[in-house]
Amino acid sequence: MRSGRWFLSRSNLSINSSLKRPVLSDQQQAAYDQLLDKERALLFGVTGAGKTEIFITLMAKMLEEGKSTVFLMPEISLTPQMEKRLKRYFGERVAMWHSKLTKKKKESILEGIYSGEIRIVAGARSALFVPLQNLGLIIVDEEHDDSYKAMTRPRYHARDVAVLMGQKLGAKVLLASATPSMGSYTKYDVVKLDRPFVQTAKRYSFIPGDTVNKAILKALKENYRRGGQSLLFLPTRGNFKYLYCEKCGKTHLCPFCSVGMALHRNHRHLKCHYCNYTEAIRESCSYCGHSPLRSERMGTQEAVEVIEAAIDGIKVEKFDRDSITTANKLKQALQRFEKRESDLLLGTQMLSKGHDYADITLSVIMGLDHILGLADYRARERAMSLFFQIAGRSGRAKAAEVVVQTGDPEFFKSCLEDYESFIKEELSFLEMMGYPPFASLARILIAHKDESKAAKITLDTVAKLKSFEAVEIVGHGKAPVEKIANKYRFHILLRAKSRVPLLKALHAVDCREIEIDMDPVEFS
Repeated sequence: MRSGRWFLSRSNLSINSSLKRPVLSDQQQAAYDQLLDKERALLFGVTGAGKTEIFITLMAKMLEEGKSTVFLMPEISLTPQMEKRLKRYFGERVAMWHSKLTKKKKESILEGIYSGEIRIVAGARSALFVPLQNLGLIIVDEEHDDSYKAMTRPRYHARDVAVLMGQKLGAKVLLASATPSMGSYTKYDVVKLDRPFVQTAKRYSFIPGDTVNKAILKALKENYRRGGQSLLFLPTRGNFKYLYCEKCGKTHLCPFCSVGMALHRNHRHLKCHYCNYTEAIRESCSYCGHSPLRSERMGTQEAVEVIEAAIDGIKVEKFDRDSITTANKLKQALQRFEKRESDLLLGTQMLSKGHDYADITLSVIMGLDHILGLADYRARERAMSLFFQIAGRSGRAKAAEVVVQTGDPEFFKSCLEDYESFIKEELSFLEMMGYPPFASLARILIAHKDESKAAKITLDTVAKLKSFEAVEIVGHGKAPVEKIANKYRFHILLRAKSRVPLLKALHAVDCREIEIDMDPVEFS
């Protein structure tokens, strides 16, 4: 392989204008025309509005100008369907790049890039670093998704790196989402797609509970008998349990941070993982007084068993990280659903990532109250985003029903089919509480085999940080997951109104024993 060497001039890369292009609607064409004038923009389009056709039209324009495109998606679960759509227009000029590729396949793709045959690379965040020549466009689809943030060193965020690369290389950067992140909405020019490509009726119903109950089984059974396909979402089981109220759906919040407090049964207390405030385990809800509070949640396997026992003949496709362990298993699961060999797609966050199937006429969304109660300042944003994303998987071509299991229906009803009104409301809350995008956060992680040494490094670091007046030490102490790989873990959470003083403080304390996570998206 001719690693790192180029044998092409720009003239070799020119392409004729006979490329197939999607036919854009008036709304899509107006958005496309606006995007042509912007170097960086956010395409804010409702689910089913046809964002992909705009991406493809932009890619075709880049090819005609002799330029290449990187197209990022948050999960490899999206690649089989997207590969089919891209190859329909661009054939062998497209390559899919992700962590499940073999070494041989990666080498083959790199050869295609060096020879000029491959001009569009699509895939998860690592696709950003594939050595395309003459890069003209970077698209970050589902830009709100936390999968773009690397949870191990280097802890980069692919969306932010894409923007930086665009600036350095003179490439256009397009972020896109139906539920954009608060930061992107405030930072970049917004181009809107307000209406779905196909207008269909969608009926919402809100039901109480936290398991696959009679109401959910009834909805699934009726849709199955009508010949429709269904989707059921359960949140992933996190590392921590939270006390939540069955009656009103609320989770007990830290009085200082407005985030959910985690239940630590061994130590018999509730703990805030931001400021480390602790209090005794509560027996009754602090909002409505209901008792007792619950902490258990249903898992995907249990849900499958309950549904198959209750509905004769239904074929359930389990779609989570336990079941989808290889690219081949992923492709096969999606093919079975597309060919209608399975009736219900049941799984976790992987379901929310942009899949497009015309026959889904029922979405069942469980566990949103758990998301709302997470120890995360973005808990409300994450819950509302999941609600919109999963509701948007149904009703693409036919009328559909969305069943939402929650004890707090008013929260979701308040912004039904209007995510922008939620964004505006949430931004005022974040500004009042002093969270991003109105402040910068950083998390320092300390891990050591000797617990006392880890504790000493933490306290020494805190002492150094106290000299930086513009930086607030929100909290410090043992990390929520106290031990990993036989190492004891501590953390420090920092906040500052602007980035510069925070970076100065972090540079001053940086050393071999600590790890810095700028703009953290998880706090375990």
